[in-house]
Amino acid sequence: MNERLQKILARAGYGSRRSAEALITSGRVTVNGRRVTELGTQADPLQDAIAVDERLVQLTARTVYIAVHKPAGYVTTARDPQHRATVMKLLPPELPPHVLPVGRLDQATEGLLIFTNDGEFAHRLSHPRYEVEKEYHALVTGIPTAAAFSSLRSGIDIDGHRTSAAAIERAAPPDGHAEGLGHMWVRVVIHEGRKRQVRLMFAAVGHQVRDLVRTRVGPVVLGDLPSGAARPLRSSEIQALRRKLRLPSS
Repeated sequence: MNERLQKILARAGYGSRRSAEALITSGRVTVNGRRVTELGTQADPLQDAIAVDERLVQLTARTVYIAVHKPAGYVTTARDPQHRATVMKLLPPELPPHVLPVGRLDQATEGLLIFTNDGEFAHRLSHPRYEVEKEYHALVTGIPTAAAFSSLRSGIDIDGHRTSAAAIERAAPPDGHAEGLGHMWVRVVIHEGRKRQVRLMFAAVGHQVRDLVRTRVGPVVLGDLPSGAARPLRSSEIQALRRKLRLPSS
């Protein structure tokens, strides 16, 4: 059955439909050997030979959604030119192609990272429009004042951009972490997820983040998943996320 080419590519793991559209318009996609650049192009994934950069597209036999407890020291990328340890090393073997991390955690941050080969799901989960909550526990230097908490909750300016309202409160340390003398563990819930956002938020009110752990993404909780371990998302977690992302049930 014919479908729009960008929908086929997204389902095959080539990113979101917008990313797939960019592949098409840049002339990197062929159908039965003919290069196509029109976004209205349709194809039958079961009958037509679809290729990206001359590599045949294989529709994934199964879509996977995986939770990983990223340790500090790993970089969130598929390949690293500096040969540092990447989060791809944490995945279980024998997965289908194009299983990639959704968003990123910086090298020093640990905690929950979701992987999938569902391109549209990944795109929406990382987009602030869908307001999926990300919860962190941060160990900050010193003891933030009530005024600092108030500023963080209402939003502060970072590089000319005002952060959205956030939930901020004192918290117990997450599993495997201890209290720090002269420091405070703080629970932070945001839905933007800009690069190094939590660290920059606290820096703006005069506190350095010493340790940072992401403990939740939407309904998916890190829980007692050991550092460096992975598990498949439960069906209930997948369906709850798909509802939040306005995607049909899988």
